Amino acid sequence: MGLLEGKKGLILGVANDHSIAWGIAQALHREGADLGFTYVGEALERRVRPLATSLEAKLIEPCDVSSDAQIETLMQRVREVYGRIDMLVHAIAFANRDELSGSFLKTTREGFRTALEISAYSLIALVKAAGDMLVPGASVLTLTYHGSQQVTPNYNVMGVAKAALEASVRYLAVDLGPRGVRVNAISAGPIRTLAASGIGGFRSLYRQFADIAPLRRNVTIEDVGNAALWLCSDLSSAVTSEIVYVDAGFRTVGVGLGDAEG
Repeated sequence: MGLLEGKKGLILGVANDHSIAWGIAQALHREGADLGFTYVGEALERRVRPLATSLEAKLIEPCDVSSDAQIETLMQRVREVYGRIDMLVHAIAFANRDELSGSFLKTTREGFRTALEISAYSLIALVKAAGDMLVPGASVLTLTYHGSQQVTPNYNVMGVAKAALEASVRYLAVDLGPRGVRVNAISAGPIRTLAASGIGGFRSLYRQFADIAPLRRNVTIEDVGNAALWLCSDLSSAVTSEIVYVDAGFRTVGVGLGDAEG
């Protein structure tokens, strides 16, 4: 019997088969989890639906997390199909592409609001809408990046959004702890995903990473998936409010990557 046999989960943020969220979904499914998926727009639906179907998903629903109405509709469907949530995986982040290069000072008011709303507030909105479907023992998991803690060239407003997300993890963990619900985040090293392609200089950062990280290698979506499996299973039953680094040890090295190239 798998670690997650009989458990129900909701995955938000799969974009394609290179997504970190997809690596997580595969790991959870492998251990018996029954998973539902969301998408935004027709283009992403064409990518997500076949992947979700390959994992025998009973729920594949649209959800734009900037809309409370869509979040509420999604949760109504989750209640109809599953009745409860044992795992909620939030792998959603967005900032306007032109604000992810050059100077942080050029961040616009609208760009700041968008990044914070989609990348950080959406976690709060989803947990609030899930309500009592998050049963005792449930795990809420989100994804962050070390650019929240130290300045990373071109990460800019997304670094601020991820810092807000990490603070939200801590506050939600305290709110939900008495109900037996845990809230954690994984901070992964750079991975070649659709989202990462929008960050200026990402290719340069990715190339240098393996030369600096103690394990001398890059991180994969499978690495993150296995860590997520631990955080979503009863093996981590006393772990909450944590930022778990899956970065081959990079954060411990006091050497910067220098100025990322375009």
